[in-house]
Formats: sequence, C-alpha cells, structure tokens
Amino acid sequence: MNSGHEKHSLELLWAPWRMKYIMAGEHPSECVFCIKSSSDADKENHVLCRCRTCFAILNRFPYNNGHILVAPYEHTADLDGLTDEQLLDIMRLLRDCEKALAKSMSPDGFNVGLNLGSAAGAGIKGHIHFHIVPRWRGDTNFMTVTGRAKVIPQSLEETYDILHEALSAQMR
Repeated sequence: MNSGHEKHSLELLWAPWRMKYIMAGEHPSECVFCIKSSSDADKENHVLCRCRTCFAILNRFPYNNGHILVAPYEHTADLDGLTDEQLLDIMRLLRDCEKALAKSMSPDGFNVGLNLGSAAGAGIKGHIHFHIVPRWRGDTNFMTVTGRAKVIPQSLEETYDILHEALSAQMR
C-alpha cells in the first residue's frame, strides 16, 4: 500500500485565501496598515479596535486563530519613530488584546513580539507592528511538523466577530 516513495509525497490542503498573499509578492506598493487604518470599513478590513494613536487588526495570514497585529497610525519603521504616548497606547492595546483573547478563546499562552527589518522577518518592514499570537498546548501537530502546513480551523470573519465583541465589551 505505502511504498517508501509515497511517504515523501505531500497531501494537498485547500487554503484559497493564501493565493492573495502569494501573488502580492514581498513588496506591496502601498502600506497595508496605512490603507486599513484610513478606511472606515473596519469589519471588512478586520480592524478590531481603534485607540487614539494605534489600532488592532486580525492578521489575514495568521500563524494561529486569533493572531492580532497592533500598529500605530503613524507610518514609521522602528521604535525610535514613536512618541512616548504612542508606545504607551500600543502597550495598553496589546494588554487589552491579550485579555480579550484569554477571555474569548482560552489559549494556554501567547507569543508577543515584533520583527524589525527584513532580516528579522518583518513582512511589512516600513510600518512597525506587534504580533500577539494565542497558543494552545498541542497546536503544533503533525500537519505543521511533517506536512509543513498549518490548519486554521476558524474563518477570519468568525474570529473577528468573537474578538471584536470581547474588545468592545472590555473597553466600554
């Protein structure tokens, strides 16, 4: 049934939303954070929350369900380009996002961080942004380890509704 040759073949995983990311290339002509933050179509753009100097948005190409990005409205590439007020607002919003994720999705932990520059893995290197990724015990399964594929079991729209409600409730 399974020859040694077959065990090295890849199974296909249907993930049509990834094609937009692949086709966009590494250098989009416009900053996605500037575009999304200047639009008033928050639900369509998956903007979860807006504060005075920053906003939270779902990552369209998440590492895990509930992967949130927190960015300033100001287009700047590094921490030195942010004011003290912006830095404080970003940290507060990261805290609020962590609380909303904990309450609504019950993860076992979080990865929180930022990548500065392309050598550090920044996909959008011109506009600083923090990542908050909820993690669950066992969320790295055989698909990730052997198939080099990640299964995201919930749509962005469902995740948006859950997290938008949680953030709105706690920020009232």
